[in-house]
Amino acid sequence: MTSEPLIHTRQLTKRYGKTLALDNFDLDLAPGQIVGLLGENGCGKTTLLKTLAGMDQDFTGTAQIAGHDIGPETKALVSFLPDTSFLADSAKVTECIHYFDDFFADFDADKARDTIAFFGLDASSRLNEMSKGMREKVQVALTMARRARVFLLDEPISGVDPAARQVILDGVLRNLEPESLLMISTHLIHDLEPVLDSVVMMRHGKLLQQGYVDDLRAEHSKSIDQIFQEMYR
Repeated sequence: MTSEPLIHTRQLTKRYGKTLALDNFDLDLAPGQIVGLLGENGCGKTTLLKTLAGMDQDFTGTAQIAGHDIGPETKALVSFLPDTSFLADSAKVTECIHYFDDFFADFDADKARDTIAFFGLDASSRLNEMSKGMREKVQVALTMARRARVFLLDEPISGVDPAARQVILDGVLRNLEPESLLMISTHLIHDLEPVLDSVVMMRHGKLLQQGYVDDLRAEHSKSIDQIFQEMYR
């Protein structure tokens, strides 16, 4: 990994009315790693991801991707999977692939089709004929088919059964480029821990803990899941 941060924030602050969603949040993340974004519901994880993805630019402080302030230029570097469905219910999988191919210059339609096949999905099916887990797989396939530098996934394995979680994670990781940065928000730490290089733990909009997984395990003589449970008890 290089020492230059791919994600950089300083005093990043975001309010929703009187609610402080991000509170002077400082973060540096280098490329070439898989990062778990951990914390309780409402701690600011989704707000952080949306801000880095350029979906919400009403903030104060500094937020940069690859040295560029958040804006149109950084949107071309980031592929974002939100925690809610962003595809039309009546659309076929093939139509979704065509839509992404038209919209994103860095989209690899062949990679998307390959991941759809890996998931065992019928590309001619409509989304409203699919289960929640199947739809999540479609969205993951589309998101990961971009040639982005940063991938931000918000709860990609939430609400699906354990078997589907592992398949989705396998689909996420199978074509990830070594120099990409992948950040995954989750509360299902046990499922995600085996693939993580580092973690970022949040509480009340602040950075509570950051570090490499191996270092934290050695320091605490516990798993990341156990460390998380103790810190948020």
